Amino acid sequence: MSEKTSPPIWYWIISVVALLWNGMGVSEYLNQAYMTPEKLAKLPEEMQAMYMDVPAWVTAVFAIAVFSGLVASIFLLLRKGLALVLFALSLVAVICQWSYILFIAKLTAMLEGSNMIMTILVPLFAALFVWFAKTSKTKGWIS
Repeated sequence: MSEKTSPPIWYWIISVVALLWNGMGVSEYLNQAYMTPEKLAKLPEEMQAMYMDVPAWVTAVFAIAVFSGLVASIFLLLRKGLALVLFALSLVAVICQWSYILFIAKLTAMLEGSNMIMTILVPLFAALFVWFAKTSKTKGWIS
């Protein structure tokens, strides 16, 4: 086990950004998982159909992605090496979820504007957090 070295200030900034990003993901998951029939009825018909047709495994990988990312972010702040494993798990779950959205359900037509931006940002951030945790471990900022 290597000895921890003091991380630079930007380590803490990125760790807090990771916590906020993954916290937003958890919030989005909870909004989707506990959507009331009244809220669902207010959505456009295409969106209602999308929410109604989501397989349980996609909802499960969504939960794994956001909750493992959130816990990984907390471990980053605590400077624990388990952050790397949890961010990697989150990335795998993101890839599974987005593979369903883009290739199996073929929902790309519904992903316009800000939704398309999230389609790019979610896997990008997941990959960047894995890279950051790996770099942090290599530099001895987490162990």
